[in-house]
Amino acid sequence: MLSACGKHKKVDVSNISVELNIERFDHDFDQLRGHTDSKHADVLLKKYGQFYRDFIERVLGAGSTADTSYLATLKKVFAAQSYLDLKHAVDSVYPNLDKQQAELIDAFKHIKYYFPKKQLPKVYAYFSGFQAQTAIGNGYVGIGLDLFLGADSKFYPALIQAYPHYIARRFTPENMVPRVVEGMAREDMFPESDQDESFLQKMIYNGKVTYFMDQILPDAPDTLKIGYTAQQLKWSENFQPQIWGYFLENNLLYSTERDRIMKYFTEAPFTNGLGEKNDSSPKLGTWIGWQIVRQYMERHPEVTLQQLMADADAQKILNESKYRPKAEK
Repeated sequence: MLSACGKHKKVDVSNISVELNIERFDHDFDQLRGHTDSKHADVLLKKYGQFYRDFIERVLGAGSTADTSYLATLKKVFAAQSYLDLKHAVDSVYPNLDKQQAELIDAFKHIKYYFPKKQLPKVYAYFSGFQAQTAIGNGYVGIGLDLFLGADSKFYPALIQAYPHYIARRFTPENMVPRVVEGMAREDMFPESDQDESFLQKMIYNGKVTYFMDQILPDAPDTLKIGYTAQQLKWSENFQPQIWGYFLENNLLYSTERDRIMKYFTEAPFTNGLGEKNDSSPKLGTWIGWQIVRQYMERHPEVTLQQLMADADAQKILNESKYRPKAEK
């Protein structure tokens, strides 16, 4: 059943059945444009349940769905030219979601392979109001299509304060499924413990999440999983020993100083203090954690993915990985 595939193993999921339809909430919601009344709104409420409530109350901030006064806000939304412009752009890029649905079905099959008891969510596509690429709720995953329109979308330059280019360049269709899988891992299946305060704990946690993506998305390139450009991936690979040495020399592993350590896990164009002429990669704590977890799992083929994700002993994973990157000769 297992066959080598580069650094990863591919498993046979052909016999696993997954029923999934990415429901176009954006299309159904638009039906209210000419019928913004409680009768038609109740149809959507019945169909989408908690997602509809969350969308109205949290995304639009239109008020409680228990009070029909929110319908007046919806009329203003539909009347705005900005809504029509965004709808046109989304419909142009996504006349359908067949490709993404097929990719997501494959990913969900892999989740069921490793976690057979996992209750898979319903998946809804909608406009997030440029708030979030994915939204994880009670029994659902929402996909904000307006943040997957392509890096050259005309909307993103106006949002540069919220989404600088180094983030907006990843607002592409091929990022959709990796971001859904990552969102499910981080927010639903394996949320980070409040006890994970040290650099080492955060490094291993993020490494485990990215290794999880290795297994669930075996055909996805590493650049998509961690959000690197090809140049950033090459830099991280080339300078892996120096990055690890820098962490050790600066006594970062056991630091719990949030202001000091979080720059190695958050989005940025590069990492201050490493590289020349700002050519270093960002999220180097995640990158190194990923390599440690990969090496740990290579050395421990008896450890299942379930066991890995449940193991909170970051020190043990580091020790037993025997991670000692060496410079290429």
